[in-house]
Amino acid sequence: MRRRDLLLALGGLSAAALWQAACGSGSSKRTSTATNAVDRKDASVSCVLSPEVTAGPYYVANHLTRRNVTDGRPGVPLHLHLTILDARTCKPVKGADVEIWHADATGVYSGVNGNTKHFLRGHQKSDAQGRVLFDTIYPGWYMGRTTHIHLKVHVGGAVVHTGQLFFPDRTSGAVYRTASYRAHGEADTTNSADTIYAQAGGKKAQLRLSRRRDRSGFDGRIAVGVKT
Repeated sequence: MRRRDLLLALGGLSAAALWQAACGSGSSKRTSTATNAVDRKDASVSCVLSPEVTAGPYYVANHLTRRNVTDGRPGVPLHLHLTILDARTCKPVKGADVEIWHADATGVYSGVNGNTKHFLRGHQKSDAQGRVLFDTIYPGWYMGRTTHIHLKVHVGGAVVHTGQLFFPDRTSGAVYRTASYRAHGEADTTNSADTIYAQAGGKKAQLRLSRRRDRSGFDGRIAVGVKT
């Protein structure tokens, strides 16, 4: 995308949007180069069971183990940092199979409705600190839903969590005015108008977004508490 468009999207971030914490506003200020110690601190204060919500109609079972799920789809880069925790013990879950899928910049999902591609879908195994990282793009929207990413967490071959992750409306509005999204227009549904957003925990299910140091896109972070 063009530099001017990216700066427009990044410029739409308020301080609150940059540092939305999964469990409140008491966390100290962080940058996209946060250390492992900071990640562990974030995880510990977010150690609650994340509400489960519907997987939606666009889930497709796959075994695409990969960090980069873009398959060349255009959009604002998003580096998605997830920390998987045992909600009972607050300990990281090592070796969890974390799966994500979401729409492209125009609101289209791969693998459904005659689309045989597999963009913006993939799995990663969590490390010893329960962390996974996906390189993807900021999701587009589709009618009747606010901006979101789907995820499933598998442990020992069983699904232990099915959820959705969300974004601040103001940030989405700025992103959707940039080149890859502009033709699709602004989203028709805000977070407050989306019942699944409320079921997922509202702001607690929002990613903490920060601008990457090189201004090439966003880092998004959240801890997910699961029953193992």
